[in-house]
Amino acid sequence: MQFSSRNIITTTNKLLFHLPIIKQIKTPHHPRSSFAMASSSAPAAFARELKVAQQAVERAAVLTARVFKEASKGTVSKEDASPVTVGDFGAQAIIISCLRCSFPSDDIVAEEEASLLREDHRLRDLVWRLVDEADAGVVDDGSRIADADAMVDLLDRGRSQGGASGRFWAIDPIDGTKGFLRGGQYAVCLALVVDGDVKVGVLACPNLPVDDDARLTDLSDPTSTSSSSSPPTQRGVLFSAVLGQGATSRPLNSSDADKTPRPIAMRPIRDLSRATFCESVEAGHSSHGDQAAIARLLGITEPSVRMDSQAKYGSIARGAGDIYLRLPVKASYQEKIWDHAAGDLIVREAGGHVSDIYGKRLDFSVGRTLADNKGVVAAPAAIHPEVLKAVQHVLGIEQ
Repeated sequence: MQFSSRNIITTTNKLLFHLPIIKQIKTPHHPRSSFAMASSSAPAAFARELKVAQQAVERAAVLTARVFKEASKGTVSKEDASPVTVGDFGAQAIIISCLRCSFPSDDIVAEEEASLLREDHRLRDLVWRLVDEADAGVVDDGSRIADADAMVDLLDRGRSQGGASGRFWAIDPIDGTKGFLRGGQYAVCLALVVDGDVKVGVLACPNLPVDDDARLTDLSDPTSTSSSSSPPTQRGVLFSAVLGQGATSRPLNSSDADKTPRPIAMRPIRDLSRATFCESVEAGHSSHGDQAAIARLLGITEPSVRMDSQAKYGSIARGAGDIYLRLPVKASYQEKIWDHAAGDLIVREAGGHVSDIYGKRLDFSVGRTLADNKGVVAAPAAIHPEVLKAVQHVLGIEQ
């Protein structure tokens, strides 16, 4: 697929569209240790927001894990033909309830809405049973959902249009629904955006290994059982970041003794040929052919690893992988902000740089989509310019 300075041609229907060429803005960021931040006597910025976000995502992940184990996941199709499960509805309701309890004035931009549940009471009641069971062991702090009708009303609280002023939360209750359905990777995603800038990001990745040193190339099928000679892989990771305070990971749904966050950082790359790409499983989400050409141009010999969801952001942030590309395949497609907000911040706070294919930072201030961006290029800050140059060469973008 060739991207010229005047137009872009899709691989599917050869539609032409015009995009301005914007020069790369280099804004490398060096992660700061959370332990260093803790030495200050003043409370850290957004500490309460981070705590609430982590608790909300963990509670939602309890529900999604329960649905994940079921052979039938209650899948229905939305108007755009994309799949949604009972887990999506239940997780979103739980997260919104937590946010409304602690931050009632904040707006919410969320992926799902309640029309399907209003039309199908059997589906509504199924989702409600899951929500009620998932919250059964939760101390009621005012955020527990009262009944099915309250749950449906909460789902429709996520219709904010976002924008460049004020506070809003971006929610993707199950990012990577197709991965969720096939038994692969998925993520529960939440981010706080203030005046168009992401301030807090949290990702729950129930199927990623807890071990931060596990390389992407070492990952086994999360649904497989370990052999008798090897111990089972502990899975479930909670990634978190606050702007200017670094990025961390810890076991998901851990005991109090395990809740100490571990600082994470992207892996230093001394030999680009040994870097690991990760990319979307679905060819409809990113151009696999262009990515292979970019890898050849950079001399990368390691095979790419394909996984669903923002688990890719978390993986490269802790050095399990190195480069994440999401290359445009359709002229009309606009990325949704909830698919990138939390992961974008986590990677940047771990020492990475995230841009679109033109070198622009992802802009979360223009509504529910990344309308001013095309594609995603995420890599360690030191090598991002070289990776971006290769991307633009393969896509035919004038540099």
